[in-house]
Amino acid sequence: MIKNDYGYFTEDFREYVITNPETPRPWFNYMWNENYAGLVSHGGGGFSFLETPRDNRISRMRYNCLPWDRPGRYIMLRDKETGEYWSLSWAPTMDRKYDFYEARVGQGYTTITTEYKGIRAVLTYFVPRDNNCEIWKVKLINQSGKKRQIQVYAFQELMMGNALNDIINQPNDKHFTDIRFNSEQETLEATRRYWVLQQKSASVEQPNFDWKYKVYFSMNLPITGYDSSLDKFIGKWRSEANPVAVENGKMFNTEITAGDPVVALQSEIDLSAEGVKSFSVFMGIEHKEVEKPYMSLKMDRYQDNDYIEEKLAEVKAYWDDYFSHVKVNTPNESFNLMLNVWNPYQSAVTFDMARNSGYYHGGLLFGTGMRDQFQDILGMVMVHPDRVRERLLNALQYQFNNGSTLHNFFKLTNHGERTHHSDTPLWIPFGLVEYLNETHDFTILDEVVKFYDEGEATVYDHMVRALDFAISECSERGLPLIRKGDWNDTLDHIGPKGKGETIWGAFFLCYVLDKTFELLDHRKDSQVKDRWEKAYKKIAGVVNEIAWDGKWFVRAFRDNGQVVGSDKMKQGKLFLNTQSWSVISKVASKKRADSSLTSCVKHLENKTGMQICWPAYREVEDNIGLISRCVPGKKENGAVFNHASSWFVLAGIMNGNVEDAFRIYDKMMPVNSSRAVGLDNYETEPYVYSEYVTSKEHETEGQASHSWLTGSSVWMYRIGLDWILGLQTSLKGIRIAPSLPKAWDKLTVTRKFQGKTLNVEIDNSAGVNQGVKELTINDTKIDAEWIDVMKFEEDVLEVKVVMGK
Repeated sequence: MIKNDYGYFTEDFREYVITNPETPRPWFNYMWNENYAGLVSHGGGGFSFLETPRDNRISRMRYNCLPWDRPGRYIMLRDKETGEYWSLSWAPTMDRKYDFYEARVGQGYTTITTEYKGIRAVLTYFVPRDNNCEIWKVKLINQSGKKRQIQVYAFQELMMGNALNDIINQPNDKHFTDIRFNSEQETLEATRRYWVLQQKSASVEQPNFDWKYKVYFSMNLPITGYDSSLDKFIGKWRSEANPVAVENGKMFNTEITAGDPVVALQSEIDLSAEGVKSFSVFMGIEHKEVEKPYMSLKMDRYQDNDYIEEKLAEVKAYWDDYFSHVKVNTPNESFNLMLNVWNPYQSAVTFDMARNSGYYHGGLLFGTGMRDQFQDILGMVMVHPDRVRERLLNALQYQFNNGSTLHNFFKLTNHGERTHHSDTPLWIPFGLVEYLNETHDFTILDEVVKFYDEGEATVYDHMVRALDFAISECSERGLPLIRKGDWNDTLDHIGPKGKGETIWGAFFLCYVLDKTFELLDHRKDSQVKDRWEKAYKKIAGVVNEIAWDGKWFVRAFRDNGQVVGSDKMKQGKLFLNTQSWSVISKVASKKRADSSLTSCVKHLENKTGMQICWPAYREVEDNIGLISRCVPGKKENGAVFNHASSWFVLAGIMNGNVEDAFRIYDKMMPVNSSRAVGLDNYETEPYVYSEYVTSKEHETEGQASHSWLTGSSVWMYRIGLDWILGLQTSLKGIRIAPSLPKAWDKLTVTRKFQGKTLNVEIDNSAGVNQGVKELTINDTKIDAEWIDVMKFEEDVLEVKVVMGK
C-alpha cells in the first residue's frame, strides 16, 4: 500500500483515500459525461457546467476565495433538539471537531465520510453516464444509541450562463435571475432571462439572448422549506459555514426574480437508535423548449434509491471497461499505479476538459486549444476511437483554407483566436497519424470538412495543407518563423516582426514530416512525399549547420538575428525542448544527441524531473518574451515543466540512454515527486500530474501547480506504454520493443488493439535495457518486427518476449 501524510491508495489503486482534510490545497476530482461536467473537491467545493465552462456554467466558484474552495455542494444536518448543525462534506463547517473523516477519490465519483455527534454520513457525488444531472447520494447511520430528529439542508449557489461575465458584471447580472418552487414536484426551478453568449471585449452594446436552460434542484425526501435568495438564506455578514436559515432551523421560502441565486431545500427525518436512512439530492439541467423536462431528466426515477445505486454502478462499470484496455504488472509499484489507473484516468479528463475547466484553469479566457485537442486524443484513442474520430473532424472546422488554424476556439460560439503560433497547424497531422496508427480507419481521410473561412476539403487535404502551410512559413534560410511563439507560449517576443526563427519548431516540423511518410506510402502519394522529404532534408541541413552551439542546439534566433539559448548567454543558456526534439526528430547525429542529452542531465536535472531551461531569467529581456517576466524557477522560466520533461524521457529512450530516461520518468510520477519534496511543499494532488513543479532556482523548490489539465498526462502515459514497455503502433501493426531498467526482470502487459487482446510476458532475466532476442505468439515464433494482429484467428494472443542481445 502506498501511503503519504494525507492518505493512501487502495490496494487496487482505484481510489486515493484522503484521511486528513487539511490538505495543502483543495484536492479535486471530476465527475462527468459527454455533456455535463463538474469538479468536486475533498471538501465538497467545485462547480458544474453543461458543454463549456465559460459560456454555460451552472454553479458558481469563486477564484482566490478565502476561506479556500467556496462555494460548493453542501448538505448540512441540524439536530432539532440541540440546534447543532454541521456539513457532511467537512467544509464549510471546518471548525467542528469531527470524530472521523475520509474522502475517497475514485473515477467519476468522490465519496466523503464523516462522523459527528453520533451520526455517520456517507456522501457520494457523481454524474450519471446518460443524463444531464448530478447526484449527491447520502447514507446516514445513527451511532448515538438514541433516537434523533434531524433537519436536512441541501444547497448550491448558482451562476447560470457566462462565467466570465459573472465575474466582471455580477452586480448587473443579478437583474435577470428567475427561481420558483414547483410545489407539485417539490423542486426548485431556476433560470436566467439573459445570456452573454459571445462577448469578445468590453462594450456598451448589450447582447440580447435568452439563457436557454432551466436548472432543477430536488431531494427524494419530503420538502419542508426552500430558498432561492442567497442573501436571505445565508443572512447578513455570514457565510456558507453559518447560514441563518440553517442556524434558526427555518427557511424563508423565497422565490426570486432578481438577486444572487441559490437553490436550497429543507427536509426532516427521524432516525431511530441505530437507524439507517438513505436519500439523494438531484441537480439537473434541461432546455427550456422541452415540454416535459421532469420526464426528460427521468426525475421520477431518481426518487428511487435503488435506481441511484444502479446509476453509480454504471459509472464504475464504465471505468472498469476503460481500464481493461491496458493492464501492467511491473516491479515498480508507482509505475503500476499510474499506468493502470491514474494516468489513463487523468488522460480521459484532459480529453474532455482540455485546459479549460479546473481549479487552476478557470475556463474563462482561452477556450479549447487546437494544440491540446490533437494531443489529448492519445489516451482516449485506445478505448473509444469513435469519440476521437468525432473530435478530430470537429477540430478541423477551425482550420483556414490556406492550412493555418485558429489557436483556440469556443465550442458554443464557434469563434476563437488566430494567434499565429508557429506550431499550431502541425498538431493536425500529428493527431491524425496517431488515430490511424491505432485504428487503421483510413475512411476518415475521405471525409469532407469545411474550412473556417471558406470552402471545404477532405481530411487528407486538410492534413496536406497544414504541413504545406508550415513549410511555407519559413525564413529565407529555411527555418520556421516563430511568429507569436511556438509550443512555449512565453517566447512571444522573439519574432513579432516576422523574422525570428524557432529551432525547436524546425525539429518539430521535421518530426511531423517524418511521421507522415508511412501514410504517404500507403496513399501512394509520391508527389507529396517527394516534396516533404526534400523539405525535411533542407531544414535538417540548415539546423545542423547554424544551430549547433558546441555542446547543444540553440533555441531560436530573434528578429535581429541574435541567438537564444546559447552557452554565450548570461541567462537562458540551455533549453530542454530543443535537445529532446533534436533526437525525437532524428535530425541530430548520434554524437550531437549524446552531447545534448548529457548537457541536459548535467544542468537541468532536479529532484522532480527536468528543468525546462537554465539558468532561469532574472533580468527582463523584452525581445525574448513573457518567459523573462515569470518568477525564476516557476512556469516556463526554469520550472520542472512536466510536459517538456516527458519529452526528455522519450528522447533518452530513443537515444539508448534508458537508465537516465527511466530515472527521470520515475522522479516525475506524482506519487514519487510529492514524496521527494514532501506533500506540504508539493501541495497539489499526489495522484495526478501537475503542469509544473518549482525548480531549485526558487526558494519554494518542489511546489507544484496547475494540476490535472496538462499535456504531460497523455505523454507520460504513452511513453510508459509505447516506449518503456515497448508496445508501439503504426500503420503496419504493433511491435514490442521494450526499453527497461536493467533491474526489471519480469513483467506483464495486457493491451487491447484492433479487437484483439495481447497478453504480453516480458522476460528480462538477461538484465538488458533494450533488445528482443525472441518473440512468440501462441507458442509460434515470430520473426517479423511488426505484428499484423488481424492475421491471427484467435481473439486473445499470448505473447512471450525474451530480451537479450
